[in-house]
Amino acid sequence: MFEKLSSVEERYEDISTRLSDPAVISDNEKYRSLMKEYKNLTPIVEKYREYRKACASHEEAAELLEEGGLEFLTPYAQSEVHRYRGKLESLASAMDFLAYGSDDELVIMTDSAILSNIDLTKVIAAHVKSGRNITVVTKAGICNGEKMIDLAMKLDGKGNVTDMLVDFAAPADYVASMDIFVVDKKWLIQQTKEMIARDKFHMDRDLVLGGWQRGKVSVNVYQFDGAALYNESVEEYFKNSMALIDRDIRHDMFGGNHPIYTKVRDRVPTYYGEECQIANCLAADGCMLEGNVKESILFRQVTIAPGADVENCVIMNDSVVGEGAELKYVILDKDVTVTPGAKLIGTKKSPVIVKRGETV
Repeated sequence: MFEKLSSVEERYEDISTRLSDPAVISDNEKYRSLMKEYKNLTPIVEKYREYRKACASHEEAAELLEEGGLEFLTPYAQSEVHRYRGKLESLASAMDFLAYGSDDELVIMTDSAILSNIDLTKVIAAHVKSGRNITVVTKAGICNGEKMIDLAMKLDGKGNVTDMLVDFAAPADYVASMDIFVVDKKWLIQQTKEMIARDKFHMDRDLVLGGWQRGKVSVNVYQFDGAALYNESVEEYFKNSMALIDRDIRHDMFGGNHPIYTKVRDRVPTYYGEECQIANCLAADGCMLEGNVKESILFRQVTIAPGADVENCVIMNDSVVGEGAELKYVILDKDVTVTPGAKLIGTKKSPVIVKRGETV
């Protein structure tokens, strides 16, 4: 089996090289044929490479953990039913893992709905220097009296907390939590046990706000001044995706000061047809663009057929927009096919969403 997979990978690499050949690029029929084969082989080769990489890195990962490296806990993965009344209850269910490693001093807790490229070493240093029980990372300019905020704080001129609000549309003079907390591990374990014993399950409401109001929890605030994108609704996801077209925001997220490491999935360069018109877009590699695209985000291996018009859209991997189709304010999930002549029109606040693998 592995010999066959190795042959498939060799064929894949050969096609990749040929797709960069000017003679092939100038031959539209040949290019399309090779690109189709390339797309068909891509998922097979990716899985084969992931398997080889996993085998090669297994021993290294084990050594890292044995030597006291970083340990990652996903508390919700510990439950058989995946239902918790709050973050503290989820931590309580994974207490054995949390207690593992007697030499570990700190715990960083972070959710995944708020995107930023933050240097956590600075947050840790600020936490240690403050001497307080918990450090909350916050962002100014998010609260506006309309958006619901999980945890909002009002600060004095020295950055000290004077008021807190939970699950409320806080006014503009409050800062919003980014759901990043730094705490001493022993303190967190003890507080979690005590909160659960008192039938308290919520991190923001019960531990941070409740403890601060009772004078039992001292709170340090780290004010983050970089870009922070709150993806807590479809409208916000769409808005933030479009924001990446802005060079300043894109540079703040991906400028290289703090590199983001992910799977390497190199593709052939994107093909731009002679009649296509592309304006102010982000296009990943492997795309075939023969229509018109404006103010849009194109993931890998997206096909825009001749005569298609795409504007203010997010189009994910391997989706195809047929000839003469018109899309405005649309989110296409992976492997979506838009038939020739189809018309999908949404709005900024309510983009049209097409689920993975569907044909419209």
